[in-house]
Amino acid sequence: MIQVQDLCKSFKMPRHSRKKSPDDDPRKDGKWFHAVKNVSFEVPQGKILGLLGANGAGKTTILRMLSTAIKPTGGHATVMGLNLVEKPLEIRKKIGFLSGSTGLYDRLTPREMVAYYGKLHGMSSDQLDDRMKQIFDTLEMGSFLDKRNSSLSSGMKQKVSIARTLIHDPEVIVFDEPTTGLDVAAAENILTLVEDFRSSGKTVLFSTHNMHEVRRLCDEIVIINLGEKCFSGTTEQMREHGDSLGKAFLNLIGREASNVS
Repeated sequence: MIQVQDLCKSFKMPRHSRKKSPDDDPRKDGKWFHAVKNVSFEVPQGKILGLLGANGAGKTTILRMLSTAIKPTGGHATVMGLNLVEKPLEIRKKIGFLSGSTGLYDRLTPREMVAYYGKLHGMSSDQLDDRMKQIFDTLEMGSFLDKRNSSLSSGMKQKVSIARTLIHDPEVIVFDEPTTGLDVAAAENILTLVEDFRSSGKTVLFSTHNMHEVRRLCDEIVIINLGEKCFSGTTEQMREHGDSLGKAFLNLIGREASNVS
């Protein structure tokens, strides 16, 4: 379970960025940029919550706070009952975080990369061997396991990142656009995997721009706009704001919704 209450994150801006113009992001305030402001939501165990928002809305900042990569400047959050600020190491043992910006070690192979992260999580050799076989088979990675990461396609690299995220069988999974760079077959594989997470009682926070994925996967949806929550509810409730999820999303964030399905 993830519980978030009035979560905030502000960043100090460099001096040259502080001067405000009429077209500037309204989150700019003197020397501070308020990236996330008083966001609250809950992801129960065995449920998938979709976190939506335009680029730069604050989604990734929220995900990075929940992964303990950065500290909030206000509010309160717990992951599996553990306080985000007080118990970051314990949370990292229970969470798998896929970030769109995390790179791979070019000189390692996928097999070496995933094994390395498994050892960082304290897995025994037997545990690691069994888990790696399971994940590699599920993600269909056999053809490139022993190639260097630097030689892989973007889709292959995404699979390596997903395998690294899941190697320790986390109870909570935070996915930031997991199907990015994948072909149709590989993306379908990932979506089925996420559905399996729900069936096995895992907690999933899922960020995406793809409304097909939202419609298929998400039990609840939270939309972030300019750092603040502007919608929380089901896909059915979201459709009350437009005759498709795409149009509803644009209406909710105050954008023109023509020619969108």
